[in-house]
Amino acid sequence: METYEALLTTLALMMGASWASGINLYAVLLVLGLGGATGHIALPAELSVLQDPLIIGAAGVMYVVEFFMDKIPGLDSLWDSIHTFVRIPAGAMLAAGAVGDVTPALEIAAGILGGGIAATSHATKAGTRLLINTSPEPVSNWAASFTGDILVLSGMWAALQHPEIFLVLFIVFMVIAIWTIPKLWYLLKTLLVKITKLLRMEKEVRDSAIAVAGDGSVAALERLRRLRDEGMLTEQEFERQRNKILNSDSH
Repeated sequence: METYEALLTTLALMMGASWASGINLYAVLLVLGLGGATGHIALPAELSVLQDPLIIGAAGVMYVVEFFMDKIPGLDSLWDSIHTFVRIPAGAMLAAGAVGDVTPALEIAAGILGGGIAATSHATKAGTRLLINTSPEPVSNWAASFTGDILVLSGMWAALQHPEIFLVLFIVFMVIAIWTIPKLWYLLKTLLVKITKLLRMEKEVRDSAIAVAGDGSVAALERLRRLRDEGMLTEQEFERQRNKILNSDSH
């Protein structure tokens, strides 16, 4: 029975630390460091270094920085992009350290699994926040950020206090994430195509205006007709631009 409970505790710590690292690494380091230093968490020897005051202090400073950066639309996505190279390796190292003193093969396997879990949670967070940032209002961004903070802290608490419940919820999260990530990618790709199309339309309209001064109204009108035929201009926009060209040509 003790072996079973120890296995559950180790699995929950490994999965929880790597999963939460993909969302907010510094919160994880603070929870583990402070919990170990105060005696509320029995950390494996490989993770006992997190109890060092220097590491706790550095994690605390970075947590405060991330707390505010994560609330600013646009900067949060830039922060997530940079932390792709921080959260995933850290998640792998925490997972490897969480299994304790085991064989090198098992430690490497735990690191690979932890890195994959951190990458999944990081991609889910970063993709979701990038889509939310397309909205001009900041409220949804703040709500998503606070939700992420609460999710990490409550998830780590569950992993340490109720490993069975956490592992069930973790499996549910991973299933949802695996289902969601391709859809997030599709939405982001569609958004990028629309932005590219809009920029191209603006360039074509600007070129048409330049053509009035250079090549004459015939070339400009041809450009406008092509834009209308391709669906990049509505009939009303076409008529408005055409009248501008004809009026310019008559003066």
